[in-house]
Amino acid sequence: MIKKILQFLLFLGIGVSIMAWLFNSQSAAFQEQCRLDGIPSDQCSLADKLLQDFGTVNIWWILAVLMAFTASNIFRAWRWQMLLEPMGYKVGFGNSLMTILVSYLANLFIPRMGEVARAGSLARYEKVPMEKVMGTLVVDRLMDFICLGLVVGMAFLFEGDTVLAFLSQNKKADSGGGLWSNPLVWGLLAAMALVAVLMYGLRKKLAEIALFRKVGTLLKGFLDGLRSVFKLKNPALFIAYSLGIWVMFYLQCLFNLKAFPPTAQLGWSAAMMVFVFGTFGFVIPSPGGMGTFHALSIASLALYGISGSDGFSYANIAFFSVQIFYNLVAGGISLILLPRWNRHQEGRLGH
Repeated sequence: MIKKILQFLLFLGIGVSIMAWLFNSQSAAFQEQCRLDGIPSDQCSLADKLLQDFGTVNIWWILAVLMAFTASNIFRAWRWQMLLEPMGYKVGFGNSLMTILVSYLANLFIPRMGEVARAGSLARYEKVPMEKVMGTLVVDRLMDFICLGLVVGMAFLFEGDTVLAFLSQNKKADSGGGLWSNPLVWGLLAAMALVAVLMYGLRKKLAEIALFRKVGTLLKGFLDGLRSVFKLKNPALFIAYSLGIWVMFYLQCLFNLKAFPPTAQLGWSAAMMVFVFGTFGFVIPSPGGMGTFHALSIASLALYGISGSDGFSYANIAFFSVQIFYNLVAGGISLILLPRWNRHQEGRLGH
């Protein structure tokens, strides 16, 4: 128990520290902009701006955000049922969905704790061995990793020029031909191809090195997990659910951008880049992506000329709508409902 409390305090400290640093840096930049605009400093508070920005949010777009997130959870629940069925366990949709919602709640306190809470809850209420539940979560995360890779690739395919233009601070300096005419890009691809050829040629010698053996084992597990998907009764449906989850995640980001006036003009491809940056913010261990999501969202919006203060407001609107409001409410309700739901189900079976 003490270990869990210390972990919570550690990760909370990380999130709060990043948030404090972000707020102070954005507040200083906001004050400087006010000075340049001739606005008195006592009328230029980032906290006041944040509150005012929350008041400008289009509530209908926020409702669309919550609906998209709900749909992603439903797809994930269906996908999880499919993973457990070949092992002889027909898991109820209610338990599958509510344990997923509980996992999001747990992640608000201790990063990665949600997987343990999710597996433990389902194992308890559906009488499935814990190790088998954990095995399905490995495949679950594997598919998420593949989908994330696809999204990252698509984002840089459609918005790579924007990133290069931002880094050069001048679109005209971007070699005049965009991403694929940049010699650095082709040089990087050539270097990657050379490394791949060398590694293939030296594969027997590399196999003798402990580090490469470990990497090989991980890759084998990755491929085994991928092959297991095609052993399902309906692998096409499983892949459709996986894509559906990430389409809904992307729509969350797009709808959040539409909800906030300073970002509402950004198009679908810009939303994809913002989505990629924000997703990586959740990968870094911080409670619910606190601070890390905000920092990377601000960085991604800077690519499109959105000021740091507006980026900070957007990040907080997106964070509070899903991570705080939805996950606290839905996760809390699910935590309360799970035992009652299962007592009710047992009562029905008893009759």
